[in-house]
Amino acid sequence: MRRRRELTLSAMVEAGVEHLVVAGSNRFGPAVEWLSGWPTTTESMLLVGPEEPDVLLIQLRNHVPNARSLAAACDVRWGGHVTVDAAVGELRRRGGGRVGVMGPVSHRAHRTLEEEFDEPVDLDGAYVRMRLVKSEEEMAWVRYGVELTDRAIDALLAHGGPGLTVEELVDVVERAYVPLGGGTHIHFFAVTPMDNPSQCVPAQWPSRRRLRPGDAVTTELSASYRGYPGQALRTLSVAAEPNALHRRLYAVAEEAFEAIIAAIRPGAHPRDLVEASSPIEDAGMTIYDDLVHGFVGGYLPPVLGSRSRTLGAIPDLPLEEGMTVVVQPNVITPDERAGVQIGELVRVGPAGAERLHRAPRGFLRMG
Repeated sequence: MRRRRELTLSAMVEAGVEHLVVAGSNRFGPAVEWLSGWPTTTESMLLVGPEEPDVLLIQLRNHVPNARSLAAACDVRWGGHVTVDAAVGELRRRGGGRVGVMGPVSHRAHRTLEEEFDEPVDLDGAYVRMRLVKSEEEMAWVRYGVELTDRAIDALLAHGGPGLTVEELVDVVERAYVPLGGGTHIHFFAVTPMDNPSQCVPAQWPSRRRLRPGDAVTTELSASYRGYPGQALRTLSVAAEPNALHRRLYAVAEEAFEAIIAAIRPGAHPRDLVEASSPIEDAGMTIYDDLVHGFVGGYLPPVLGSRSRTLGAIPDLPLEEGMTVVVQPNVITPDERAGVQIGELVRVGPAGAERLHRAPRGFLRMG
């Protein structure tokens, strides 16, 4: 926490601001939790400055006692009926000056801050830069989030099978980590018959479709511990061996995945990772999901596509030791009817990619 505060104060000096308003709302806005320890519930504003303790203003009033426990280094207060008005009152007391903002600041709050203190300075870019490289303390929690995610994969293999609905698969994976203090970051599933596929990428919301022998299941799972998730992407068959099409899709995905992993090292340019994915297009296939993205602390750069599914200009952001990225070639047929998922979170280590997950790899089978 001291490291985070020092980084934030340095970013404020660089931006020329005296005060920072960090916003979160409806469980979104990870900077609030990163700097205070409070995972935002409804609305919260964290006021950061160099001279006084941070003030955390939160809604609702009955959330204040829990926030005081989790954000013990902050002066935690109820935000009143309008949180930004309470923030303005505190900033006036501190003498005013240039204000920076970070996180999802509402239009009303932004307008109020501008009327009182001139146009706020956007520090979202600074937040992203601060989250790219993980400290050893952070990696300890990342590894726990990874283990919780791996337990979700274990549970799918042990308890998934014909007759379950996708909603019941969600229950299976959550039971694997919730009793251990884990929370759900995401659990996405696609279920489709291998002999007549119609879904090439996992869905964000579960359905009541029941699994049948011969189905293919693709999944993207992230269990989290206090804002530190793992991420594992897997393909499974249901009570049957994969057919020829899905075996071919998976072989291409695996080749691309291993090539990208081999290209990861400190100093590697994102274009190196894109070029490593060439087996996908060479096989006449493409992708639907992103190929690679930074992760933990948000959906971070570099976010990359493959040659056939570009995302604009490749960012000029060489990899640094300590970054964490998800490699996830979601190889699909050009008609977008069939697809597979493979991938997981890795750390950029001193000599290359450090594999964090222990969950079984390969074309898995449930039931």
